[in-house]
Amino acid sequence: MNINNINVNKYPVSQVFDPESKVIFEIPKYQREYTWGSREWEALFDDLTENDDGYFLGSIICINSATDTINAPKFEVVDGQQRLITLSLFFAALYTTMNSYKDILDEDQQSDILQLKRKLVLKKTQSDIRVVPQIQGSNHDDFMGLLAKIGIIPKHPIPKFAGLRRIEKAYNYFKKRIDTVLDDTCDKVFTMFRILEKVNSAILVMIEVSNHADAYTLFESLNNRGTPLTSVDLIKNLLLSRLDINGNGNIDYYFSCWTGILSELGEEYSDQERFFRQNYNAFRKKLNGPFYKGDRQYPLGTIATRSTMLDIYEKIITKNPVAALNELAENAAIYAGIILNKTDNLSEKQHESYLDLQRVQGAPSYLLIMYLIKQQDSLGVTDDDVVKICKLLVNFFVRRNLTDTPPTRDLTRIFMSFIENIEQNDCHGSDIYSSLRDMLISVSASDKFFEEKLRGPVYDENSSATRFILCMMAKRGMTRENAHDLWRKTNSNQYVWSIEHIFPQGPNIPDCWVDMIAGGDREKAKEYQSLYVHTLGNLTITGYNSTLSNKAFAEKKERKDNNGQYIGYRNGLNLNYDICDKSEWTVDIIKARTDRMVKEIMVMFAL
Repeated sequence: MNINNINVNKYPVSQVFDPESKVIFEIPKYQREYTWGSREWEALFDDLTENDDGYFLGSIICINSATDTINAPKFEVVDGQQRLITLSLFFAALYTTMNSYKDILDEDQQSDILQLKRKLVLKKTQSDIRVVPQIQGSNHDDFMGLLAKIGIIPKHPIPKFAGLRRIEKAYNYFKKRIDTVLDDTCDKVFTMFRILEKVNSAILVMIEVSNHADAYTLFESLNNRGTPLTSVDLIKNLLLSRLDINGNGNIDYYFSCWTGILSELGEEYSDQERFFRQNYNAFRKKLNGPFYKGDRQYPLGTIATRSTMLDIYEKIITKNPVAALNELAENAAIYAGIILNKTDNLSEKQHESYLDLQRVQGAPSYLLIMYLIKQQDSLGVTDDDVVKICKLLVNFFVRRNLTDTPPTRDLTRIFMSFIENIEQNDCHGSDIYSSLRDMLISVSASDKFFEEKLRGPVYDENSSATRFILCMMAKRGMTRENAHDLWRKTNSNQYVWSIEHIFPQGPNIPDCWVDMIAGGDREKAKEYQSLYVHTLGNLTITGYNSTLSNKAFAEKKERKDNNGQYIGYRNGLNLNYDICDKSEWTVDIIKARTDRMVKEIMVMFAL
């Protein structure tokens, strides 16, 4: 790679968005539009607020055309527009929040709000914006309209449907997250300025080149060198290099041990990476033992996140690489049983309880299960206790997934806190189950709210949670003779058994259904569809068939596949018995069935 006149500097975000600077970052029109969504917004917010000051945000590549424009030097952004636009929207949300507290701020703090405004718009012009999005997808117009709406720039037309596009959605996301943080603190002023400080101190590496050829040579070099190293790769490299330095002559043995760890965890990187995070979060008291100095409770870090994990393991491995490897190998074997890559030595009940926890998306609780299994003897916890605790966790996640209470971001800390409670209070045996139940009740939504969600459009709210509930209801009525694997998938990763809307959900309601459900009144049928189609009473499980949904009710009951097997409502599932005995399907039947199912579910998934 031969590049001339390259300039690489590390800057805090406060300097990139310097209120006194005339620099403009312009996204050229040939770039793709703004594409970041809620996953990236959440990651950025969490990374900035949960880590120490100076968090590294990555690099941006710009063509420096400062000599071309004297009054407002421009940097053409070749790589990094997603970060720059998102940071701008984060600052905009902070500005709105701080401005709402303006009356209680002192002069210095009010001055900081003005400086925040000048991060987004140049000081003298009051109309030239710092980061200029490109025009595709209405990015530029949406951004200008948003800044005008919140008082950053003078009047500017607000485009139609801007609220449905990513620019305003990102702003609203950050505004909501900031408000949520402030709701949980007594000192709101300190907290919002602390958030601002976190963003300002984050680090960007800015790579400046003088022309497009150099920019794209550099861009391709940085982005097209095969698969980048993952955090797990870096942990492996650090661990093996430290073991090799020790000079034990056993590096081949250590490498085989590492390979065994990854073999236990399976090929999915997400499983591997989650294990390393949860391993620290589950056993952080023990892992911090050799590092205690002074009064700091967890010198390695309070929690392992994707961004802090590597730093934590670097310290652990440097201290004692052999012990680190042995501990990882032992815990990976336990974790493998939980995530079902390895099922040796598990009872049928344990195996099924881990499966249910996986199916209900209970992965945040794996760290607790791993901890309990590792400490079974010292805690006096039996295999049956573990099964019972898994059942309790399944009930918790069913309720959580429908009510979104507690929020996803709190789950890891909740289970870490419970482990800390076990250790501090010396809990044993059945006391652990009782304490866990009490804790889960304290953080969960009320029965009233859970029931309210169950009576609503559950499929529309959370289709995967709804499918789990329906499958668990069907499972209760199975015997060894009529058992079905409702979680079996095809080669294309599609469930063989799927959710079926009895009254069809499509926009074009068949005439036969308009006649049955609404006496021929199509508008009334559409109204009924909007109110009841996604409720429990109108949902069941059938063999997958893309043509089944719009069939007449009688045809749905009797439908068979090419092998003559029933795939309609006569498929043998107890979930369908009260459908098969009906000659018609009406709103009153849907409501009555919903009522019966809700009562059953409230008992099934009680805490």
